[in-house]
Parts: sequence; structure tokens; C-alpha cells
Amino acid sequence: MSNTRVLPLLETVVEPCCPPLTERPLTADEAERTAVMFKALGDPVRLRLFSAVASHEGGEACVCDISDVGVSQPTVSHHLKKLKEAGLLSSERRGTWVYYRVEPAVLAAMGQILTKAAAA
Repeated sequence: MSNTRVLPLLETVVEPCCPPLTERPLTADEAERTAVMFKALGDPVRLRLFSAVASHEGGEACVCDISDVGVSQPTVSHHLKKLKEAGLLSSERRGTWVYYRVEPAVLAAMGQILTKAAAA
């Protein structure tokens, strides 16, 4: 008999950090928040980890499934921590493994920043 139970997922709403770049110039605070996010993705290993999580079946990935990016496990953990600090990933410990996920709202917010306003 299993003691495993399924917990409901909480809906999280991530507000975009700023408007599309074509809408108006960013404020200093908006530019700072946006730079943190893009700086975290500016490292090739972090970008690969982020992509592995974002594209993984079910929308989340166990660290054991995404750690083959050509660096040691401590380095993988460091990069995942940086992605979490930038607000790009969330995580949940299940037993001995940690599962990471990218909230759809984060991807939408990132896309909105770079989206060009529709031509009139």
C-alpha cells in the first residue's frame, strides 16, 4: 500500500515585469528586474537547463533527468539555484529528488517583453 497522495497544484499568477519594449522605455526598476532574468539565461548551461525543464513532458523535470549538460552535479545545482533566484524556475522536493518547473506565466511574461506591438 502506498502512502503517496496527489496534492492539488496552486495557481500562481506572475505579473509581467514590464511592458513590451516597443511600448515605452523601461523604468530603471523594470530594467533591473528584466536584466536579472535575462542575465540568468545568458549562460549557455543555464539556458540548456531552463530549456530542458520547459520542454520536459508534463511541464516539470526531476533534477536526475536534466543534469546531463556537460558539467558536474554541484555546478548543475548552482545554475538551477541561479535560475530560481531570477524567478524563472520553481522547485519541489519529493523524497530525495527535486523537481523543477517553469510556470507558464513566466514564459508568457518573457515573451511579452520582446513582443512587438501589432501593426495598426
